[in-house]
Amino acid sequence: MPTGSCSVALAFRAAAWAPQDSVSQQAARQGRRRDWSCRADYERVALSALVPVVAMASFVTEVLAHSGRLEKEDLGTRISRLTRRVEEIKGEVCSMISKKYSEFLPSMQSAQDLVSQVDKLSDDIDLLKSRIESEVRRDLHVSTAEFTDLKQQLERDSVVLSLLKQLHEFSTAIEEYNCALTEKKYVVAAQRLEEAEKCLKLLKSRKCFDLKMLKSLSMEFTIQKQNILYHLGEEWQKLIVWKFSPSKDTSNLESYLQTELHLCTEQSQKEEKTPVPPISSVLLAFSILGELHTKLKSFGQMLLKYILRPLASCPSLHAVIESQPNVIIIRFESVMTDLEHPSPSEVFVKIRLVLEVLQKQLLDLPLDTDLENEKTSKIVLAEMLGDMIWEDLSECLIKNCLVYSIPTNSSKLQQYEEIIQATEEFENALKEMQFLKGDATDLLKYARNINSHFANKKCQDVIVTARNLMTSEIHNTVKITPDSKISVPHLPSPDEDNKLEVQKMSTTQYNEVVNLEPENTLDQHSFSLPTCRISESVEKLMELAYQTLLEATTSSDQCAVQLFYSVRNIFHLFHDVVPTYHKENLQKLPQLAAIHHNNCMYIAHHLLTLGHQFGLRLTPILCDGTTTFVDLVPGFRRLGTECFLAQMRAQKGELLERLSSARNFSNMDDEENYSAASKAIRQVLHQLNRLGIVWQDVLPVNIYCKAMGTLLSTAISEIIGRITALEDISTEDGDRLYSLCKTVMDEGPQVFAPLSEESKNKKYQEEVPVYVPKWMSFKELMMMLQASLQEIGDRWADGKGPLAAAFSSSEVKALIRALFQNTERRAAALAKIK
Repeated sequence: MPTGSCSVALAFRAAAWAPQDSVSQQAARQGRRRDWSCRADYERVALSALVPVVAMASFVTEVLAHSGRLEKEDLGTRISRLTRRVEEIKGEVCSMISKKYSEFLPSMQSAQDLVSQVDKLSDDIDLLKSRIESEVRRDLHVSTAEFTDLKQQLERDSVVLSLLKQLHEFSTAIEEYNCALTEKKYVVAAQRLEEAEKCLKLLKSRKCFDLKMLKSLSMEFTIQKQNILYHLGEEWQKLIVWKFSPSKDTSNLESYLQTELHLCTEQSQKEEKTPVPPISSVLLAFSILGELHTKLKSFGQMLLKYILRPLASCPSLHAVIESQPNVIIIRFESVMTDLEHPSPSEVFVKIRLVLEVLQKQLLDLPLDTDLENEKTSKIVLAEMLGDMIWEDLSECLIKNCLVYSIPTNSSKLQQYEEIIQATEEFENALKEMQFLKGDATDLLKYARNINSHFANKKCQDVIVTARNLMTSEIHNTVKITPDSKISVPHLPSPDEDNKLEVQKMSTTQYNEVVNLEPENTLDQHSFSLPTCRISESVEKLMELAYQTLLEATTSSDQCAVQLFYSVRNIFHLFHDVVPTYHKENLQKLPQLAAIHHNNCMYIAHHLLTLGHQFGLRLTPILCDGTTTFVDLVPGFRRLGTECFLAQMRAQKGELLERLSSARNFSNMDDEENYSAASKAIRQVLHQLNRLGIVWQDVLPVNIYCKAMGTLLSTAISEIIGRITALEDISTEDGDRLYSLCKTVMDEGPQVFAPLSEESKNKKYQEEVPVYVPKWMSFKELMMMLQASLQEIGDRWADGKGPLAAAFSSSEVKALIRALFQNTERRAAALAKIK
C-alpha cells in the first residue's frame, strides 16, 4: 500500500475509535475560522477530516437503512450486523480515499464544503447516537423484565414440584406404614411413620401450602400414630403382665404376697395365629416414635411401688423367680422373722436378684441389625430405667434400711464395715448390669459417711429423749442427798500423755513428803447439793447428759463435737420448754414450783463441774476452753429462782387478802368484828400449814425455813400495821387483840416443819426469830397490849430497850394514846418516849 494510503488508514482508525476526542477533528471544526496560508497545513487538515466524514456518512446511511427493523430484531443480532457493517465501511473508505486522494487536493473550495458537511454530519451522528442508546436501553429493560418473569415462574414451578414430591413421599410412607403395621412389623412401621412426619414438617414450613390440606395431613398423621401406639400398647400388655391383689389396700403384707410380674419370653403358637413380635421390636418401635421414655418410666414406677419398695421395707418378704413355659414370673413369699427392719445386706441380695432377671429378660435384649437408624441401636435400656428409678430407689434403701442399721453405740461402729462392703458390692453389680453409671454412688456415700450419720442419729435420739423427759410429769420425784451420784459408768482415767506436768514434776523434784493439808478441813459435803427432792425426769435427763458425754470420749472427732454440743442443746431446750410446757401448773401448784426450783438448782450444780470432768478425755478439738457448761449456770439459777419467787408473791397476795377480811382489827368488843378477825387469823395459819406440808421434804431445809419465815413475817407485819394504826383500843379490845396475837404466837412456829420426821423439826421451830424478822416486834406488841405505862417505859429504856428495837418512838406514842386515857401519868410516860 502507498504511503499516503497508510496514513489515511491510520487516520481512519483513530477517528473511528475516538471521533470526538481526536485532535484532527477539532482542527477541522475550527477550519472555518482560520486562514489556511500554507498548502501543507490544508493538506494535513483535509486528510485528517476526510476519513471520519466518509466513514460516518456510510455508517449513518447503513444505520438509517436498518433503523426500521430495531423493534423487530433481536438486540444481539443487530449489534453483530452493525459491527460487521462498520468493518466493511472501513475497508471501502480506505479504498476510496486511496483512489480519490489526488482529486481532493487541488480544490480549496471543495475542502471547505467538506468541512461544512462534516459539521452537519457530526450533529446527525450525535442525534443518531442518542437514539441508538435510547433504543438499546429500552430493549435491555424489556429483556430484563421478561427474564424476571421467567425466573419467578421457574421458582413457582420448582416449589410446586417440591410440594408434589413431598406429598408423594408422605403418601408412600403412609402406605408402606399401613402394610408393615398389618404384618406386625412394628419397627418398619415406626420408621415409615417417622419419614411421614419429616415430610409433614417440611410441608408445614412452606408458607404457601394450602392450610386445609395441611390440616388434613396432620390429622391423618396423628390418627396413624395413635393407631400404632395402641397396637404397641396391646403388645406390651401381652409381654409385660402385672397381677395385683383385689384388695384396695396394697400396702400390707397380704397384698404383697398376691402381687406378680409376668415377663413373656416366647410366643405361643396355639394362642396366636400370627407371630407375636419379640419385646425388643416393641421397645424399638416405642423408641422410634419417641414414647420409650414414657413407657419405661411407667414401668419403673410400678416396679418401685409393687416390688422394690416392699422388699426394702418388709423384712419377711423374699422375691421368688419362677420359670414357666413362655414366661418368667416374679412373685413374693413370706418368711417369719423377728427383725423390725430389714438388714441392708439381705435387701441388697433381694433387689439384685430381681434386677438380674429384668436385665436378662427385658433390659439387655438383642437389637435388629437391619435398622438403618443408628441412634436406636445405641439405646441402653438398663441405663434408661436406672436413671428413672435410681434416685427413688436409693432414697428408699436409705430410709428403710441404712438408717435403721446405724449403730446407737460407738462400740458397734466397727461392725458397720460389713454393711459398707455390702453396699459397695451392690452398686458394683448394678454398674456391671449398666443399671448405674460410673459416678452414681449416692448409696455408697451415705454408707461410708457412717460417723456423721451415727453422730446425727445419736444427737437426734438424745434430743428426742430429752424432750420426752422434759414434757413428762414433774411431781414424780426422787430424793437427792449430798452423797447422791449420777449412775453412769466410771470414767476412764486419762492417758499418761495427758497427765498434768505438775504431777510429773512433783514426783521428781520433791523427795520429802510434805503435808500441805490445813488443820481445819472443810466438811466433805461442803460443796454438795443439800438434801431435797427433784423430778425423776430431771435425774434421768442429767444421766443422759453424762452418758452422752461419755460416748463422746470414745467417738471420732466429728462425732465428739456433735455430741458435746448436743448436750449443751439439751440444757438450752430445758430452759425453753419446761417453763412453757408446765407454765399453768407452776403458777397454780406451790409444790411443783418448789420442785422446779430444785430441778434448776440441781442442773446448775452439775453444770459447774460437768465440763471439767470430761475436759481431758474429749477430742483435742474441744480442749481449747470450750468444753464448759459454767456459762449456763446463772441462767438455770435465775430460772428456778424466778419461778419460786413468783409463787411466793402469789402466796403473799393470798395471805394479805385473807387478813383484809379482819376489819382492821378495830372494835373487837363487837362479836362480829372479833369473829371476822379470828377467822382471818385461822385462815392465814391454815394456809401456812398447808404450804409447810406440800414443801416439807421437798425444799432444802434452809430454803424451806426462809420461805416460810418470809410468809409468816408478811402476815405478822400486816397484823402489826393494822393494830398500830388503831386510834382507840379499849381494855376489852386489848384483851381480844392479845388473844388473837397469842394464837399466832403459839401456832406460828408449828409451820416450820421442813422434815418429815416431826422430832427433827423442833430445832427449826425454836429458831423462828431467825427466819421471821418481825417476830420480836410482834412479841413486843403483845406485851404492850397487856402492860402498864410503867412496864412500857421500862421496855423502852430511854430508847435502848427491846421495845425501842421493835418500834419507833412515834409508833410507841400512838399505841400509848390508843391504849390509855389522857392522864398526867400518860403524859409523863409519853414525855419519856423520845
